[in-house]
Amino acid sequence: MEKIRQLLASYKTTIVLLLVYAFLMALATFIEKEMTTEAAKVMIYYSPVFFFLQFLLVVNFILTFIDHRFIKRRRWALTVIHFAFVVILAGALTTHVFGKEGTMHIREGETNNVMVMHTSKGVFKEELPFTLELTKFRLIRYPGSMSPSSYESDLRIHIDGEVREARVYMNNVLDLKGYRFFQASYDEDEQGTVLSVNKDVAGRNITYAGYFFLVAGFVLMFVTPNSRLNKLSRQLNELRRSAKLTVVFLLIAFSAAAQDFTSQAIFQAVQRNAVPVEHAAEFGQLPVQFAGRIIPMNTFSAELLRKIHKDNKIGKLNSDQFLLGILTMPKMWMQVPFIANSNEEVAKMFQLPEQHFAYAQVFDPKGNYKLLARVNEAYHKPESQRNEFDKDIIKLDEKINILFLLLNHKLVALFPKADAPNDTWYAPGDDLSGIPEEDSLFISRSLPLYLSEVNRSLESGDWQQPNTILDSIAAFQQKADQAGHINPKKIRTEIRYNKQNIFSKTRTGYFALGLLLLMTAFLRLFKEAMWTNILSKVLVWGIFLVFLYHVYGMAMRWYISGYAPWSNSYETMVYVAWATILAGLIFGRKSDLTLATATIFGGIILFVSGLNWMEPQITTLVPVLKSPWLMFHVAVTVAAYGFFGISLLLGLSNLLILSVAKKETAMLHVRELSIINNMSLLVGLALMTIGTFLGGIWANESWGRYWSWDPKETWALITVVVYSVVTHIHLVRKLNNDWFFNLASVMAFASVLMTFWGVNYLLSGLHSYGENEGVSEVFVYLYAILFGVIVLALVSYRGYKKFKSQGPTSNFY
Repeated sequence: MEKIRQLLASYKTTIVLLLVYAFLMALATFIEKEMTTEAAKVMIYYSPVFFFLQFLLVVNFILTFIDHRFIKRRRWALTVIHFAFVVILAGALTTHVFGKEGTMHIREGETNNVMVMHTSKGVFKEELPFTLELTKFRLIRYPGSMSPSSYESDLRIHIDGEVREARVYMNNVLDLKGYRFFQASYDEDEQGTVLSVNKDVAGRNITYAGYFFLVAGFVLMFVTPNSRLNKLSRQLNELRRSAKLTVVFLLIAFSAAAQDFTSQAIFQAVQRNAVPVEHAAEFGQLPVQFAGRIIPMNTFSAELLRKIHKDNKIGKLNSDQFLLGILTMPKMWMQVPFIANSNEEVAKMFQLPEQHFAYAQVFDPKGNYKLLARVNEAYHKPESQRNEFDKDIIKLDEKINILFLLLNHKLVALFPKADAPNDTWYAPGDDLSGIPEEDSLFISRSLPLYLSEVNRSLESGDWQQPNTILDSIAAFQQKADQAGHINPKKIRTEIRYNKQNIFSKTRTGYFALGLLLLMTAFLRLFKEAMWTNILSKVLVWGIFLVFLYHVYGMAMRWYISGYAPWSNSYETMVYVAWATILAGLIFGRKSDLTLATATIFGGIILFVSGLNWMEPQITTLVPVLKSPWLMFHVAVTVAAYGFFGISLLLGLSNLLILSVAKKETAMLHVRELSIINNMSLLVGLALMTIGTFLGGIWANESWGRYWSWDPKETWALITVVVYSVVTHIHLVRKLNNDWFFNLASVMAFASVLMTFWGVNYLLSGLHSYGENEGVSEVFVYLYAILFGVIVLALVSYRGYKKFKSQGPTSNFY
């Protein structure tokens, strides 16, 4: 019995249990993809084995706490953090056993007091101690768009002999006698609502208490002198008195190629007849309604060009010149090969150029649309059964349709109407039958008149008349915009944001300054001189100034969109780069190499964010994201990725040092970087854990359940578990060495990549964004990097064994 107790209290047991826990959760996400969510819950999440595993973890935490005398040793941070996890698991168990979750469907004018619960054992109904009556359901859309901005249910509550009024909408919960009602869905005819119902007072309170203890524990980790983070900081200060840092790092170069169209006579013609940049900029200032937003024409043209051409320019023409060119010279532009195509099979089947083709080339001599039959065939397939060819031909068809609407003046929605449904704006080619004759004449004639005058000005060089017509269109917009959607200040800010290209410039700055700082740190190894010290400080300040410019760009995007700029893949990449540089600046005070590698890594992340398959446009938010919890949850979680990225780079640097270093002093440099690596991991783990459970609170306030085993949240928890293992391996004596720790910090980053990328593109769930065009290429690079890491691990282990044979090596004790 004593041996079993010792086994359960062992740190080795902790590591094994955590790894098994992570493996089972990862397996469940793939079971869910191949089978169903219910299958994953039955086979893994709600299985006796999984519950027993969690019970063993609780027992292990408690016995470890007792045997290793956390309180007597004043390990307050560890005590509170481990206690928090026990409380959180207890809350989850309480929810599973006693919690109730169901739905309630109500039509307008009808009442209901029955909650329907779907479980693995069948469908159950429960009568509630009150009745709800739906007086009105509203689906609010973004102006001029079919995308929902919000959906709301006006309810009349009959309870305890009283009648109350309430409104339920996304992120606005109704609480009644322990039951919570959330806006979940609605009927297709928009005459009925579906409410999610949850009763879990005890489980929610216990779980939230656990979250509170968790945050308190991590705060103690930063402030108590006996915490591991502060111990590592003291070790680093002691070590720096006796050693200097060796600079070793691999630089990765990227190159890109772009096709040149200047050899084509037709393209030279449209270039020669381009509208001057100055007038195109005037045209770009006009407000236009697109995808639920009021944006400057400059943004509209840029999004259009990226969508169709996969670039920000076409030859020497900017997006505004491109749009005006198509509108003023449509026949000529129909012959220009600027429509991007990435599928060779499509090109061969329809006899199109492989990379870019012209609008006219998708029609045969009789005017028939060549792609029609295959497009219809692709659309008739269920989305899950469409292959790569089907997806690409649908994307090409979308581009052709966009150009068709543009050429027929049906896409550029320039003109507001005071009483239009959903505040819809109109394009000159739209049906204007419901608009007063005077306004409809202006809407239908002003744009063609303007384009005609632009053609005359191209010959005469006098742009007074086109400018006058632009002014008249702008005046009409201001007069008709009684809903007040036009914000001139935001329009000007968005144009400035588009022109400044902030994140591209930031990327260049990070690359240049990071490389210079890396070389400066290398020079200081061999000769400590005043000029290298001064240059190092100048470069650090340069990085800080670029970082502030990065912040400025994010702030501008926040102001333009009206929400925190980390709601989609592109914005999150920009934010991860910011968090990486922030982590580098924090730990760079102790090591130039740390800041240099972080800066280069930040540049690489921004490089990836600027690739063609990323979508940098500012979009509207789906209703569930209109919550303050979005800002806190995503901000904290993604900031953790920056610190994990620093640990990845430091781990690689240490493995490189072990692979190529000849002198025993190399181990001192490895030791220094390993301590910084460990500190970065602890900060990242704290942020990741807090962010993950903040997501649980957000989910509970939006859907009525703080944990649903969705693949994204499951992999976030796996990442927490994986990095918990890495930060605890020093407790296992045989694994307590610098080589294994640094290798583990590198390999653990795979869980971050899976959480951030893999779930979105390999699995399904609430957080799955769908596969972006070209994203499969990223996985090819990841496989190549994994092979390189394996080779590096083997070579560095030989170096580590060589140093170990020469004498004792340092560890984390």
